[in-house]
Amino acid sequence: MKMGEDVRGAHSEGPQKLVLCVLCGLPAAGKSTFARALRHQLQQELGWAVGVVAYDDVMPEAVLEKASARPLPSQWKLLRQELLKYLEHFLLAVINGCQMSAPASRTEAMWKDFITCLKDQDLIPSAPVEAQSLYPLTKTAVSRPLLLILDDNFYYQSMRYEIYQLARKYSLGFCQLFLDCALETCLQRNAERPRPLPAETIHQMGNKIEKPNPEKNAWEHHSLAIQSPACASEARLKLTDLLITALENPIKYVEENLEQKETDRLICSTNILHQADQTLRRIVSQTMKEAKGMLSS
Repeated sequence: MKMGEDVRGAHSEGPQKLVLCVLCGLPAAGKSTFARALRHQLQQELGWAVGVVAYDDVMPEAVLEKASARPLPSQWKLLRQELLKYLEHFLLAVINGCQMSAPASRTEAMWKDFITCLKDQDLIPSAPVEAQSLYPLTKTAVSRPLLLILDDNFYYQSMRYEIYQLARKYSLGFCQLFLDCALETCLQRNAERPRPLPAETIHQMGNKIEKPNPEKNAWEHHSLAIQSPACASEARLKLTDLLITALENPIKYVEENLEQKETDRLICSTNILHQADQTLRRIVSQTMKEAKGMLSS
C-alpha cells in the first residue's frame, strides 16, 4: 500500500487522525513486549505518535492493597468502564485540540496512573499532578497521526466491542491485533514472572477466549492474528498495512444509524412474527372450542 504524506510524520491539514488498536491475547502471550516494539517501529518508520495503555499497569495497583491479589470479575468490569471514561476524556482533548479535563468522578490512584502513562509517552507534559484538573497536550499528541494501543486480554468479544463503540462514537479508526500464542508457552512464561497468575486462570481464559472473527462480524473487519513472537517480515508488512488502512478509513458515524435501523428492522420483524403467532394461536384455540361445543351438543 502506498503511503501518502499524511500518514508519515507531520499531520496534514484536516481533522486529527486517530486509531484505537485493541491488542488482545492470553496472559503472558507477549503483548506488552510486542506493544513496545510496535510503538518504536511506528515512531521510527512512520513518525506517528503512539501511546500504549496497558490495563495491568493502570488498574490493579490502584485499588488493591496486596500486590499479589487479583480483582473479582465484577471489579474488573467496573475498572474497565472507568478506564474507558479516562480514554474518552483524552480523545476529546485531542479531537478538539484543547486541554484534557479530569473526570468529576474518578479513582484518584487510578487516574494518577493513567496520567503517568500519558506523561511517560510524551502525550501530556511532565507537570505536577497534585490538585490539577486540566492537562495540556504535547505537540506530539496533536501534530501527527496518533495510534492508541490498548493492551489487555480482551478475551470476550463484548470487551472489544466497547472499544469499537468508542471509536464509532467519534469517527475514529479501529483495528484489532490478536497475539496468538500456545497455551503451554503462556503457562511457562507466566510461571517465570515475579507475580504469576494462577495457572487455572489462564486455562479458563484459554477455554473462554473469543478470537476476532472478521468473517462473522463486520465490525471486526480490520483484524490481524499474529503468531508470537512475530518477527517475520511478511507479518510486519501486513501489520503496517492494517494500521494505515484503519487510519485512512475511520468508522463513519452514519454506520451507527444503519446498524440501529437494521436492529430496529429485526426487532420489528420479530414482533410481527410474534403477533402473528399469537393471533394464530387464538384462532386455533377458538376454533377448537367451537368444534368441541358443536360435538357436545
